Amino acid sequence: MENNNFDIQEELKKLPARPGVYLMHDEKDHIIYVGKAISLRNRVRQYFQSSRNKGIKIEQMVTHIRRFEYIVTDSELEALVLECNLIKEHHPKYNTMLMDDKTYPFIKVTTGEAFPRVVLSRKMLKDKAKYFGPYTSSQAVRDTIDLIHKLYHLRSCSRSLPRDIGKERPCLNYHIKQCNAPCQGYISQEEYGKSVNEVLRFLNGHYDTVLGELEEKMNAASEALEFERAIEYRELISSVKKVAQKQKITDSSGEDRDILAVASEEEDAVVQVFFIRGGRLIGRDHFYLRISKGETDSEILNSFVLQYYAGTPFIPAELMMQEEVEDRELLEEWLSSKRGQKVSLKVPKKGTKEKLVELARENARLVLSKDKERLKREEGRTIGAAKEIAALLGLPEIVRMEAYDISNTNGFESVGSMVVYERGRPKRNDYRKFKIKGIQGADDYGSMREVLTRRFMHGLKEREENVELGKFTSFPDLIMMDGGKGQVNVALQVLDELHLHIPVCGMVKDDHHRTRGLYYQNEEIPIDRSSEAFRLITRIQDEAHRFAIEYHRQLRGKGQVHSILDDIDGIGPARRKALMRHYASLEDIRGATVEELAAIPSMNEKAAESVYKFFH
Repeated sequence: MENNNFDIQEELKKLPARPGVYLMHDEKDHIIYVGKAISLRNRVRQYFQSSRNKGIKIEQMVTHIRRFEYIVTDSELEALVLECNLIKEHHPKYNTMLMDDKTYPFIKVTTGEAFPRVVLSRKMLKDKAKYFGPYTSSQAVRDTIDLIHKLYHLRSCSRSLPRDIGKERPCLNYHIKQCNAPCQGYISQEEYGKSVNEVLRFLNGHYDTVLGELEEKMNAASEALEFERAIEYRELISSVKKVAQKQKITDSSGEDRDILAVASEEEDAVVQVFFIRGGRLIGRDHFYLRISKGETDSEILNSFVLQYYAGTPFIPAELMMQEEVEDRELLEEWLSSKRGQKVSLKVPKKGTKEKLVELARENARLVLSKDKERLKREEGRTIGAAKEIAALLGLPEIVRMEAYDISNTNGFESVGSMVVYERGRPKRNDYRKFKIKGIQGADDYGSMREVLTRRFMHGLKEREENVELGKFTSFPDLIMMDGGKGQVNVALQVLDELHLHIPVCGMVKDDHHRTRGLYYQNEEIPIDRSSEAFRLITRIQDEAHRFAIEYHRQLRGKGQVHSILDDIDGIGPARRKALMRHYASLEDIRGATVEELAAIPSMNEKAAESVYKFFH
């Protein structure tokens, strides 16, 4: 999916001098690198300056960059968290040094206990505790927990209270005035609870009072010439300020939600969508819209929600947006029926969620102001091309397309590929590969029948079991076969047997293996070679072929001889080795008679017949 319209030098001029995350794409539009920057303008430009000593890995990566994109954030800290999330989601090729299982710490308040504690946690569990974070500085978290103990005198031990009250002597923390010793019954559960509530207020961002108290103590210590104590207060103030930075990029609720924001200008608008899954921002997308003059942001969002979520297979529990929409209740009812669970449309007014919406809105503004013309071209290549294909075939709309191909070598290790395009773009998470199990030899029709049968039977089973996000749950609006009449008829037979009604077309090639047209409803439909529809069909056909070949090579790389000979009944490791010692190639084995095969040491007549029948 090479982007020929992306002018790197021109796009470098548009980069903002803002903190954020940048994503580098290669000629196939794969994300090959994710990085963060204090200034996107300065950092991204460095990759394309020939005078810089970049190192071997970066120099190699730069040769593969065909385009880049970026997300602005409010701070480098937010960029760091977002960078981590995107690397874990996309596994970029050149981020190998960052691909570890590092986790960021949370502050956990064990509110499910009678006498809660404040502890550092690396995981957010589904328990009765309250979690704050995650944070990028473990030391800042430890310093803050230490500060909480000094200010609010909560316990840090793991004793089971009130069961163990009075069983042991109070620990050192009591004697240094960092714990009120609930283990001795020196403080009631009610009084202790008041301190816990103050801690929760502090962790929720109400830290001005605490900072004021610390500054007063620091100044008093300094005036009393207690400089070491004053330095201690100063360092604690610094730690509190670090933790107090709102990390909007990660939502500690751990829920699935989409953040929507729009920027509009005259007859152009961009809607930015942030995808939060499991509390982490895993990606984003933006959509260019043609609007009428005077159309409000609320009206744009109303139309976008209706159009976008009509075709998307997954609907989160919440949509958060910058404006109330006119049909909110109706849209909630419609989305809830599609999801099978309640869906809410909300407009956050304060806190982290409101700032996330504002961040999405700011990114939408940047995209609209800097990338308007490129977005128009991109829409033509993707959504526009899909609309052209739908018009060619007389279909009302095409959102999801699935294309299939078969690959083998002389009939061995046959594999099938399924690639998915949604709104004219590849959806690689939905790609699937099949190792042919029930077909021997180079039978492409039989192999395709097996692939399609397995794919749609899996899908029907998942739908029957109400699997919401199964591997095969979503069905396409159009099936595209790599071939003509024969391949199309195979697909139609499979769909008919399964009582499914999905349009099927064939991508027909000419004698020079170039895409020529579409075979649909017993007719070959010619395509304008200069059209975006033609270019999209070519990309889909090439991608299906590439994906099948890639899987086939992978299997061959694991040992082609082993995979072929060991598929023959009665041929184990010893007989396989004997055959390969006696014959120089598989072609020689294929040309041998039963008598010649039976004469090989460790072989017998039954095994020889099995080999002969396999190859013939």
